[in-house]
Amino acid sequence: MPGVQFTILESTCVPLPVENIDTDQIIPARYLTATSREGFGEKLFRDWRYKPDGKPDKEFVLNNPGYKGSVLVAGRNFGCGSSREHAVWALYDYGFRAVISSFFADIFKNNALNNGLLPVVIPPDTLEHLFMLVKKDPSMKIRIDLEHQLLEIPKAGLAVRFDINPYKKECLLKGLDDIDYLLSLKGEIETFEKNKAK
Repeated sequence: MPGVQFTILESTCVPLPVENIDTDQIIPARYLTATSREGFGEKLFRDWRYKPDGKPDKEFVLNNPGYKGSVLVAGRNFGCGSSREHAVWALYDYGFRAVISSFFADIFKNNALNNGLLPVVIPPDTLEHLFMLVKKDPSMKIRIDLEHQLLEIPKAGLAVRFDINPYKKECLLKGLDDIDYLLSLKGEIETFEKNKAK
């Protein structure tokens, strides 16, 4: 989210080992009436979190008090389907600051980076190992170091590097959106324009 710097995140994880989770499952289309980013967290995975009678589904991970944290660990191809910035808003408003998977849909990945949510891509075997570790010990913490692009799992002695667009990395580290970034270059732009006019 613009204005919020992302440097190092240490947190427990919420595991959701389901592949091909699309944006309509993340935030159902019927809730896309608002344009403000606030309030979408309560609608996150709405059709999975609640039964038709409105009662929480105790089998769904977000309703399990044993799993908490600001990192969602999801199955392959997370965020597929229609382009829906609201899906990122819902994840962020709920409290997630990073999502880990072995593959993200490109549009979701870009929307996440534009809204302060870090998508971390790790190898499939590492993802499966992480699922196993979290299931075995929900209190286990991981560490995401954006500056060095490292996901560390201290308990398992694992560290895996992840890729990120250098420009988006800088924006996240500084808490800037695209407009803020351009404004931060105002002095350089003015100098360039002056030199160009000579």
